[in-house]
Amino acid sequence: QVRLVESGGGLVQPGGSLRLSCAASISSANINDMSWYRQAPGQGRELVAQITTSGLTNYADSVKDRFTISRDNAKNTLYLQMNSLKPGDTATYYCNVRTLPTFQRYWGQGTQVTVSS
Repeated sequence: QVRLVESGGGLVQPGGSLRLSCAASISSANINDMSWYRQAPGQGRELVAQITTSGLTNYADSVKDRFTISRDNAKNTLYLQMNSLKPGDTATYYCNVRTLPTFQRYWGQGTQVTVSS
C-alpha cells in the first residue's frame, strides 16, 4: 500500500502564491509518474499537472505559465508551485501516483486551496 501525504494548502488572496507538497511512502524508483488533480465543489476531478520519471511535464491549459510541477526523487516528494492564483483555482488538490510495474493509481487525502479576498 502506498501512502501519499499532501501539505501546503490554505487561504490566499488573488495574485498570491502557494506551494503544495506530496510525500510518498515508496521509492521514486517504483513510481512511473506523479500528478496533481483538483476538484472544485460540484465539479469533477481534473488533471492540473503531471510529471514523468524522466521529468517530462504536462499542464492543464488553465494553469500553464502560472503553475510549476516538480519532483525530488531523493526525497520521494512531489511539488506544485502555484503563482498568480485566481478564485477559479479554489479546489481540493489531490496528489496521484502510478506505480511500476502495474501502473496502479494511488491518491492522497487532498489539501484545500482557497483563493479569496
